[in-house]
Amino acid sequence: MSTPGFEEAQKELEQIVERLEHGRAPLDEALALWERGEQLYRVCRERLDSAQGRIEELAKRVEDSRPAR
Repeated sequence: MSTPGFEEAQKELEQIVERLEHGRAPLDEALALWERGEQLYRVCRERLDSAQGRIEELAKRVEDSRPAR
């Protein structure tokens, strides 16, 4: 099973949260959904952390390339 992209993981996580909030799953399924939700949360968090690091690096490059005053 391949790792989903951010948007795909976010969408699936939202669906899981909705199912759990509405109590539409028996206990065993709810536990499996919870575990899957944790996996998807980690995927989203890693993607966001990576994007933040890249943005900070790009911002630093821009700042470093500005001429001194």
